[in-house]
Amino acid sequence: MTHKLTTKFIETRKPNPAKREDYRDTVVPGLVLRVNKSGSKTFSFHKRINGRMKRLTIGQFGPFSLNDARERARQVFYEVETGKFEQNTGIEVEAKPTLGDVIPDYIEKYAKVHNRDHERKEAQLAKFTTLHEKRIDEIKRADVVKACDIIQNSAPIGVNRALAHLKHLMSWSVERGIIDASPIAGMKPPSKEKPRERVLSDDELSVLWEACDDEGYPFGDCMKLLILSGQRRAEVAEMRWSELDLENRLWTLPSQRAKNGRQHTVPITGAMLDVLRSVPKFLGSDFVFTTKGTTPISGFGRLKKRLDNSLPEDAEPWTPHDLRRTMSTNMAQLGVPQPVTEALLNHKTGVVSGVAAIYNVYSYADEKREALSIWSQHVMKLVRSKNDAPETKIAKASR
Repeated sequence: MTHKLTTKFIETRKPNPAKREDYRDTVVPGLVLRVNKSGSKTFSFHKRINGRMKRLTIGQFGPFSLNDARERARQVFYEVETGKFEQNTGIEVEAKPTLGDVIPDYIEKYAKVHNRDHERKEAQLAKFTTLHEKRIDEIKRADVVKACDIIQNSAPIGVNRALAHLKHLMSWSVERGIIDASPIAGMKPPSKEKPRERVLSDDELSVLWEACDDEGYPFGDCMKLLILSGQRRAEVAEMRWSELDLENRLWTLPSQRAKNGRQHTVPITGAMLDVLRSVPKFLGSDFVFTTKGTTPISGFGRLKKRLDNSLPEDAEPWTPHDLRRTMSTNMAQLGVPQPVTEALLNHKTGVVSGVAAIYNVYSYADEKREALSIWSQHVMKLVRSKNDAPETKIAKASR
């Protein structure tokens, strides 16, 4: 967009979290102010040089004032018009895009096509704000190490996730010919991670179920299905009615929604069916758990805080993903064979892989149904046991 740039105008520009924005100065032709999603503001000069449109970086607003930027832009304009540009301009031609330029391209062309959680990937890459203005072919390993140190101060473990996403972006850039080699290939995660081993106790499960009763639809019912099915949070939260065959008691998760990209079938037990039959249907909406009908539910962070309040203060921290481990651990104790559990959880390391996986979409169908039935009976027994406990009866009588 075109605008007469002033210092006040530049200072008051707020970043657009959805995209970067360019403002073309009406005073000096070719001078452009770019406001990035990260909030940084950069001056550049745009002009066709030798038949090709070039974007020449001048510098960031702050170190460079508006007057400085206009003076440099006039200098480049003069050099180009007089044919002296290639001799000496004092400004480097930006032949390669910056990391900030590549990220939205990567998200659009790769992440949105191959990943359900492309928004999370974009959020992780946004953490490398100190590198966004740097040309991607000039980013060195030392630059990434320094950026990781900054991220690690606020997210000791999260920095590992951010680095993993950046490494993939760099590899993608190599495949696309944007850079010749990744500067961080083989770079090890900065933080040492301890494998999660959290398994909720029987008492904690029954307390959570009761808290879900209080929550009701949609979040409480969604959490109940998380407990009963052992599937991933996003897979349950984004469940569609079109995926459910209630008559044959089968939930078919399409490959597009499964984390490992493989179609997965989940038996619907009696307890799961009770939850689904209590769920209201939005007219014209295919989402099972929704507040508007147009999108699935979100905001599990707030729900998690409310559920935490139902547990004892000294309870060990947990995450919704721990419910899968809890189910898996209990199934082993209940005598369910590990291959059946792996198939039920839709792990890539499960009973089938490769070409065999294509022809075994319904692998262990009967065994999975029996295993999930055993687990559902176990959970409901815990719930009934808590409801029948003397302290619970007293508490209800006092209400």
